[in-house]
Amino acid sequence: MTSEPRAVQNPPMPVIARTVALLLISNLFMTFAWYAHLRNLSQRPWLVAALASWGIALFEYLFQVPANRIGHTVLSLGQLKILQEVITLTVFVPFAWLYMREPVRLNYLWAALCMCGAVYFMFRR
Repeated sequence: MTSEPRAVQNPPMPVIARTVALLLISNLFMTFAWYAHLRNLSQRPWLVAALASWGIALFEYLFQVPANRIGHTVLSLGQLKILQEVITLTVFVPFAWLYMREPVRLNYLWAALCMCGAVYFMFRR
């Protein structure tokens, strides 16, 4: 009797890793929805920019809502919020520098250090 090889099942990604991955994607869409119109649609009426932003924001919500539902199974609401803010800054700085061509300033470092303090206080036991 020969046995068929069983398919190796990968263990599911840990909850926090899934939450972070979904929030990273969500924040990419959010950052473009909030700020890309300043570069791409600055000569168009604001209503055109708003409609374009809403279209992009739909995709943001398709990742953000599941991220928060998954994350809330192991994280508190405050922890989810601070995690999202850290991810937002992590996504925003490269976006501002690479896409919007803004100079990276020391202020981003100070903001990141403040975020580290916020993370500490929200995640300490």
